[in-house]
Amino acid sequence: ENTHNRAGGAIFPLDEIKRIRALADERGLKMHLDGARLWNAHVATGISMADWCAPFDSISLCFSKGLGAPVGSILAGARDFINAAHRYRKVYGGGMRQAGVLAAAALYALDHHIQRLADDHRRAQALARRFIERGASVDLEAMQTNIVIVDFAPRGESADAVNQRFARAGLLAIPVSSTRIRFVVHLDIDDDALHRALGIIDNVLQ
Repeated sequence: ENTHNRAGGAIFPLDEIKRIRALADERGLKMHLDGARLWNAHVATGISMADWCAPFDSISLCFSKGLGAPVGSILAGARDFINAAHRYRKVYGGGMRQAGVLAAAALYALDHHIQRLADDHRRAQALARRFIERGASVDLEAMQTNIVIVDFAPRGESADAVNQRFARAGLLAIPVSSTRIRFVVHLDIDDDALHRALGIIDNVLQ
């Protein structure tokens, strides 16, 4: 998975992927990439999508997370693999006849929403710094893209209790452990929304 959700949007290093690829080749294994947020890794590192994808036999990419399309993912791989995937999709009842409007949204996202991911990363950094200023903990080294995992243990507070206060104030997030909450910055979070969120953080974490 790249970027890695539970690791707070951390980017799995390409050099390590290549080492795993070499081991997979030795053992006759195939590799699949869950690239739901791979465009975030591309924008954050400057490494091309082609280079990120090259070590893998199959790749799934999501248009509805950072790129902001309403729905949709794509599966890429060798021709025989894709032919088999089409068959299994039909066997399991998948497929959609009127998919053109969804494809149009995905194409628009590819044309207009990739480079703007840098804005998500910038806003996530601002969120992380504010949480740290308010006595919570964020692993800034791991936090490389648009996901902010905040640990409230240094404040002696539980994730559920803090999250309920945030929700009442209008800031929505998801607890991921007894003390940690996951915040995600995306297409719908502009600078005005960021400033509102920072104000809520200040009020809730006085």
